[in-house]
Amino acid sequence: MNTSQLIESKLTPDTAIIDEICAAGEPWTKFVKRGQTFRIVDLEGNQAVDTLFFNAHHALERYSVTDTIRAQNNLYLTTGSVLYSNLGNRMLTIVADTCGRHDTLGGACAAESNTVRYALEKYPMHSCRDNFLHALAHDAACELLDMSKRDIPSNINFFMNVPVTEEGGLEFVDGISAPGKYVEMRAEMDVLVLISNCPQLNNPCNAYNPTPIRLLVWDTQTT
Repeated sequence: MNTSQLIESKLTPDTAIIDEICAAGEPWTKFVKRGQTFRIVDLEGNQAVDTLFFNAHHALERYSVTDTIRAQNNLYLTTGSVLYSNLGNRMLTIVADTCGRHDTLGGACAAESNTVRYALEKYPMHSCRDNFLHALAHDAACELLDMSKRDIPSNINFFMNVPVTEEGGLEFVDGISAPGKYVEMRAEMDVLVLISNCPQLNNPCNAYNPTPIRLLVWDTQTT
């Protein structure tokens, strides 16, 4: 099943309690409370946004790609998709989406994968795994939950286009997003959001040009 659900939000940035820009290639973390709404905006188009979600009170509970895919019988995320934890609990629900679908399988770029996929000299290049590790080591929210590299699960790649071939392989191809496209989620529990605004330069997921994203949060009473 691969049905897009293009739904626009009724929320406006002027009522958001958080409105921040994450620079190209950088990490970003924030706590989002149950009932709040969280939006990721692809400001310039074709920017991959590698994202992890954790229970804000117990980091051993985190987003699970297998539980999410199994519950919805769908490899891709769009409006109406529910993101499940490894304990089978609802973490977030996508309530608006102007892109159409988001990848669950491509994973995060790393020094090792860059070397295997592209060339040995790509090893020192900055990667999403570097961003995740940096946040885990230096971000106050991650330190509060006593997290380490063992707590990095498989991530969502918002806005990234990774078709699955008939043979079961993955293809990294040009994105289907565009400037101003966004995905919006309602938190079903208190969550910690950990983002790597992907610095990848070796495949079309960022149009070979990483760009900034915008992150907004609305409080419960404004949703």
